[in-house]
Amino acid sequence: MRRASDDGRDGRGHLTTSVDEPTARQEDRVGRREGRRTWGIVASIASIVVVVGILAYALRPTTDPRVEGGVAELDDPLPRLQGEGVAGAAVDTDAMEWSALVVNVWATWCEPCRREQPALRQVRSDFEARDVEFLGVDYRDDRAAAMRWIEDFDVSYPSLHDPDGRTAALLGFPFLPDTYVVDASGTMRYAIYGETNAEELSGLIEEVLAEQDAAEA
Repeated sequence: MRRASDDGRDGRGHLTTSVDEPTARQEDRVGRREGRRTWGIVASIASIVVVVGILAYALRPTTDPRVEGGVAELDDPLPRLQGEGVAGAAVDTDAMEWSALVVNVWATWCEPCRREQPALRQVRSDFEARDVEFLGVDYRDDRAAAMRWIEDFDVSYPSLHDPDGRTAALLGFPFLPDTYVVDASGTMRYAIYGETNAEELSGLIEEVLAEQDAAEA
C-alpha cells in the first residue's frame, strides 16, 4: 500500500512541489535585490571613507615652519642688505666679512623680539672671538624707539633702519621675529621663524662652523 508521501503528497494528502518551494524566477529576483542591497552598502561605506579621508587631509597638522614657526634648512644666497643704520652709520653686507653671520629681523613693538633679545646678546658674546657677526634689521619701526631699545639692551652689533620694510622683504620672512644663519660663502643655511633662544641659535651656528671646518680639512 502506498503512502501519500510516495506519490509526492504530504501526510495530509497535499502535493509537496512548487507550491511550497520558490521558483527559479523568484530566486533570481531575490538574488538581484540582495545584490543591489549589497552594492548600495558598499557604495555608502566607500563614500564615508572618501569623506573621512578628505576631512583628515584638510585637518592634518602642518609642519611648515613658515606657518607654525621653527627651524627651516635653506640653501639660498643672502641678498645684499644695505642702508642706513639705526644708529646712523651705513651698513652693507657686501663690505662685511664673517665666518658665520646671524641676521635678525626685529621691531620694538614685537613682544617675542623683546623676549629673545637677551639670548641674541649672549650668543653674540659667546661667538665673537670666532668671527661670527650679527646684523639686525629693524622692521617698520620708530627710529627713536629703536635707539632706546639698543641702549636698554646694550646691543653691540649694528641694525639696519628699515622703515618701509623693503630690506626685510628681501629675506622673504613671514612674521617677526626671524633669524637667519649665513655661512662664510654668503649662503643662508638656516632660518628660525619665530622666537629663538641661546641654545637653539648656538647649535645652528656650531653646525655651520663645523661643516666649514670639515670642508677645509
